Order: sequence, then C-alpha cells, then structure tokens
Amino acid sequence: MGHNRRMTSLLPTSDAKRDAALVAAVDQARAAAVEEAGVDVVGDHIAVVMEADRLATHTFACLNPAYVGWQWAVTLARAPRSKSLTVTEVVLLPGPDALVAPAWVPWSERVQPGDLSAGDVLPTAADDARLVAGFTDQDAVEGVSSASPLQPGQWEIGLGRLRVLSPIGRDDAADRWVEGDFGPNSAMAKQAALECCTCGFLLPMSGPMGQQFAVCANEMSPADGHVVALTYGCGAHSEVMVAPQTEPEPGVGEGESLEAIAPDVEVAEIEIIVEGDDVEAEPAVDAAVAEGDADPAVDAPEAD
Repeated sequence: MGHNRRMTSLLPTSDAKRDAALVAAVDQARAAAVEEAGVDVVGDHIAVVMEADRLATHTFACLNPAYVGWQWAVTLARAPRSKSLTVTEVVLLPGPDALVAPAWVPWSERVQPGDLSAGDVLPTAADDARLVAGFTDQDAVEGVSSASPLQPGQWEIGLGRLRVLSPIGRDDAADRWVEGDFGPNSAMAKQAALECCTCGFLLPMSGPMGQQFAVCANEMSPADGHVVALTYGCGAHSEVMVAPQTEPEPGVGEGESLEAIAPDVEVAEIEIIVEGDDVEAEPAVDAAVAEGDADPAVDAPEAD
C-alpha cells in the first residue's frame, strides 16, 4: 500500500474511451481494497475515472478516522481483446476535503530572521545577491575611504553638532558593547567558527570606535542592525559554506588482515626470556623493519 507515494489527482486526466468492463468492475475493485486495507476501513464506492485506454481507477471512501476525506484508489487494467481484468495498484489518496500536509518548502526558504541561535550554522550561497566582491588592493581601499562625504576628522571635531562624545563616553559605550549580547564573550560568539571582521555583511564604522566595532547588515543574523564587536561571530557569517563530501581514509577495518593493508610489514618472532619461566616465542609486528631504518641495537632476531 503506497501511502507515501506521489499524490496524483483523482480527476480525469485524459479523454480515454470508456471501457464498459472496467467501469462495471466495482466489486472486483472493492475486493482488492478490502484485501489491502481491511473491510472496516473501505466505504462506499465514489467514482470511476478512465486514466487511459483500458485503464480505470475506482475510488472508495476511507472510513479510517485518522484519514478523514481520503479515498482508496484501485486501478484496474485490461489487455486488448481480453475479458479478464488485472488489479495494478491500490493506494490511499487525499480527496478534495482531505487534511494534507502543506507543500514542502526548502530549508533555505523556511529559515527566517531570528531563527538562528547559538551553535547554529547558516551557509551563505556563493551567488548571494547581498554580497559583492570586496577590495583587495590597499590603494583602492584608501580611495574609497577618502571619497566618504563625512571625513572622520571633520565628524569628530563636531562640525554640524553642538557636542560630541568625550573619551570617557566612548570608553563607557565600548565597555557596554563588548560585554553585551553582541560582544566576543556572548554565547553566540563563543560557538561561532568565524568572526565579524571577515564577514561580508559587516558595515564599517568611522572614527575611533571603528577600530573595534561595526554594524551587522545580515537579516538572518540576530545582530542585524546592531553594533557588533569585530570579534563577535554567529552562524550566519557570509563565508560559511557547506563542506564537500570526502572519501574516508583507508585503514584496517573489521575482517581485514594486516598483510592486506601493509604487505611490506614483516612479522618476526621475538623470544622473551623471563627468569624462572619458559615463555614461547610470539609473533610481533616489527614496524622498524617495514620502515627500513631499524636500530641494530634493538633489532629483533630474524625469523627462522
């Protein structure tokens, strides 16, 4: 019984010629459904649909209280010029009023801003439209910085503002931000593999505070729109990628012999002499012989 198969429509899908023998085979279709599911869960006959030439599907109500609105679908087929009918499939399908699960949505579309928690990793697509290639040339970086409409020097001396932060005010703010939820000591940062200073979603800050802080611009990060320490980090870092699958390293597994894995290793008999006891020689792996650089002072005697 294919409960997990792809759900197909119970409506006619073709203009196939109506086959009188298949249409009349209600009892045979019901018997097949009862044999598959049991007499207690097969209800009244609902309809018959011609799927194709000499191929029809009979539907019966499902009486299972866990599948209200579902229908048993029994497909019958008839070979050309043959009077015998064959049951090809018995499945449980949702009817028009059946309760079904919503359409499947990929995880990348299900994750919403605010879902990321400590220890979670959210890979960034290589073609993410929110990211572009950065500047790698130092001269280009300085050129962009000098083109800023607000020069750090002019902004810090208070042009356009009556007062600016004092060094004490900046230090107090820096202490709060470092010790806050978006500092390097937060639970999220401690479990992150990468720091914000290498993230493409980082918006730099000008002035002295820009040496330690910036603004997060990743909507999938819990720090979106907040000032973050450059040493903060989360699982939504722009450079988090899915690791490629690698083949396991060969080794000595269960049922494998040492000779099959390392045929060059010689097995020598080492005679252990204990005063007062007679101990038989036991085979041991002479690793130095395999490597070819054994110490003559500790070489095991050659095997007979």
